[in-house]
Amino acid sequence: MSENPKGRPITWDEVEQLFAEFRYTAFRLETLQIYAADYENEDFRRFIADEQQSLPPTLSDTEWGEEVRSGIAAGRRYDRVHVVTEPLSDYVRFECAHGYRRNVAAGENIRILPAEEGDWPSGLPHLDYWLFDSHQMLWMNYADDGSLLTTELIDDPEWVVAANVWRDRAIHLSVPFTEYDAQFDAYMRRR
Repeated sequence: MSENPKGRPITWDEVEQLFAEFRYTAFRLETLQIYAADYENEDFRRFIADEQQSLPPTLSDTEWGEEVRSGIAAGRRYDRVHVVTEPLSDYVRFECAHGYRRNVAAGENIRILPAEEGDWPSGLPHLDYWLFDSHQMLWMNYADDGSLLTTELIDDPEWVVAANVWRDRAIHLSVPFTEYDAQFDAYMRRR
């Protein structure tokens, strides 16, 4: 297997179509400690500047949360595992406090796989992807700063099988977000 998957680059409209058309399961493996999304910049800046403010509404309260709730009502399942290095980066603290708590409330099954800095869970790649219905792999290719470079649909059976194995391993090694979250205060500072 090559170091990185080679697939067909797809547009964001095609990505949205994958979400609209999957029938049973959508799984996300996240491995980065920072993601750079323009729509989060101001909320992230405020979170870091003044952690005591109330958290603003997010996509979890609108588009994503509604998509998850509607999908679950239609019999779909949304799973996510984030491999996080400890101590948590400011961005991961923000993501947990600002997004994951709301996403879990919407019905997304989020799990955390903690790892000490410099250590990585055996058998898992440093690779971000979505896996739809266990047979469509969407590779999310990010730059070092966490900005999304490309999205590629992977149809190589070897990569798709590997993505299923990684999913199962990540779920097995991780803990439910609510269990992980119980160790932290509202702003993801360890109690």
